[in-house]
Amino acid sequence: MSIDQATVRRIARLARLSIGEGDLSRVAGELKRVLDLADQLAGTDMVGIEPMAHPHAQTLAWRQDKVCEPDRADAFLALAPEARGGLYLVPKVIE
Repeated sequence: MSIDQATVRRIARLARLSIGEGDLSRVAGELKRVLDLADQLAGTDMVGIEPMAHPHAQTLAWRQDKVCEPDRADAFLALAPEARGGLYLVPKVIE
């Protein structure tokens, strides 16, 4: 695909980018390489390839669902200035 400087100016305007006149030919070459790569990828055979969420096969590590820490709720509630019925009491902020 051919990318000329007018196309680069139009793309830059649409993307709200400021590209100097001296950089137009360089950017045009870079865009051409990107589009050539996209054309190359579009031509690959994808038959039989399933979509993946991640490029590496990952499995979750399963563990026993059991309590491994002691219940310290009463100790934490004892540190509060005010607590009642297992809840922290705080001052009313919004009237």
